Amino acid sequence: MAKWAAVTVLLLVAAAMAAPAPAAAQCNAGQLAVCAGAIIGGSAPSASCCSNLRAQRGCFCQYARNPAYASYINSGNARKTLSSCGIAIPRC
Repeated sequence: MAKWAAVTVLLLVAAAMAAPAPAAAQCNAGQLAVCAGAIIGGSAPSASCCSNLRAQRGCFCQYARNPAYASYINSGNARKTLSSCGIAIPRC
């Protein structure tokens, strides 16, 4: 349980440190914390997870290039989660 809390805090802190560029204003990795169980643990994504992924779809490549998120975004579970939500895996 503490591991999930630490990961969520890490995601929120990293999101807060993101550069406030105009294009990045809509990108908020903290909104993906609801997907932690699916991306980290491989569980089925919830409806709210899929909804948040769709809202952040344009940010995936930005997150994949960010060392704070890359291991999560590029993981097999992340790809599985995107597929389960019916979201195309981006080509960055």
